[in-house]
Amino acid sequence: MLKVRVIPTLLWKNFGLVKGIGFDSWRRVGPVLPAIKVYNQREVDELVLVDITLCGTGEAPDYESVADFGQDCFVPLAVGGGIVDIDQVRRLLRAGADKVTVNTAAYETPGLIGDIATRFGVQCVVASIDVRREGEGKWQAYSNAGSVPTGRTVVEWARELEDRGAGEILLTSIERDGTMEGYDLPLIEAVASAVKIPVIASGGAGNYRHMVEAVIEAGASAVAAASIFHYTEQTPAGAKAALAEAGIPIRQTFATTAPGA
Repeated sequence: MLKVRVIPTLLWKNFGLVKGIGFDSWRRVGPVLPAIKVYNQREVDELVLVDITLCGTGEAPDYESVADFGQDCFVPLAVGGGIVDIDQVRRLLRAGADKVTVNTAAYETPGLIGDIATRFGVQCVVASIDVRREGEGKWQAYSNAGSVPTGRTVVEWARELEDRGAGEILLTSIERDGTMEGYDLPLIEAVASAVKIPVIASGGAGNYRHMVEAVIEAGASAVAAASIFHYTEQTPAGAKAALAEAGIPIRQTFATTAPGA
């Protein structure tokens, strides 16, 4: 098994971070840079930063702000929101991003996934899939920040993204987002069993047990979360300790790294 990663998700809107429920009812949670600095000290494995204002606007990413954030981010940083072409990817990587997340543009220009993978490597491409349940064991992928049904079943779309060159999949349950009621385990299991690339579980984490379940019961390779870290006393370090206690391999934490190791 790959070492499981704990990945806070930062949703960026108009100069600050927000968090909502079900991709709606946004609540401000503070500025971006202080959050990044805090997470640097909290043993996170990666960060995902998504500008939720850009989808469908045609506006370019804020490269200057990404450069500012990148200077103070000491863990791998995946940046998303409004990415539509390879030049934007190049500029984001130069600004300090280590990866990019692509969602809506993958439906509109499917070749973009392969172009990024060919130019910058598959490890650079995080294919983001936002999902709504359509019935028992059925889910549909949505674009445009979860507002537009695509007609694509999630398993079908995940397999296509893998075939096109995606290095991993960020899989978010829209209904579970922000609820802290637990991940959609059947959804995660359906996708993780259908593809060979890592699947990042997102949407619904409310405690460490939910993260353990996503890995052991559903096959996630990483767990992403936001509300649990914004609104509770639970921390990324605590999440990693809980995963390790459950026998799940994790990346070594600063606190447990032996001198000279």
